[in-house]
Amino acid sequence: MTPENASRALQLAHALAAAKNRQDVPAAMRHFHPDMTLEAPAFGTVARGLDANEKTLTHFFRSFPDYEVTLEGHAIGDEALVCWGTARMTMTGERFGVRPNGRRAELPVFIRFGFREGLIASERFCFDLAELCAQSGVSTDAVRTALFTDGR
Repeated sequence: MTPENASRALQLAHALAAAKNRQDVPAAMRHFHPDMTLEAPAFGTVARGLDANEKTLTHFFRSFPDYEVTLEGHAIGDEALVCWGTARMTMTGERFGVRPNGRRAELPVFIRFGFREGLIASERFCFDLAELCAQSGVSTDAVRTALFTDGR
């Protein structure tokens, strides 16, 4: 990545984090390429395209209405930017088939971003689901069953 592209990539990542910290889906969407792919392996989700990303973010903020991420460091390669930091969020509702304790979890995260045409084209958001569950007072097994069972 050229120094100019690296600087732009880092600006985009921080602007996206700020929009997500406000739970401002329209502002977040302005940073996405039309072919945006958002992956959250802990949840087993992949959203492709702007419509799917808008729905995914809206759904995520319903489950975690106080989501906040602090980007604490980064590394830039030829094709990608990786940021790491801390996410804080309170699991709410019964989306995961459990009743959380209402406490705010604090988790280390790392995020790999890809870029195309001056916009974010991919985000892979990684964190420890078991740690989120432990801090939220719920069973990891129950949450994994709700997330990864397709009725079989």
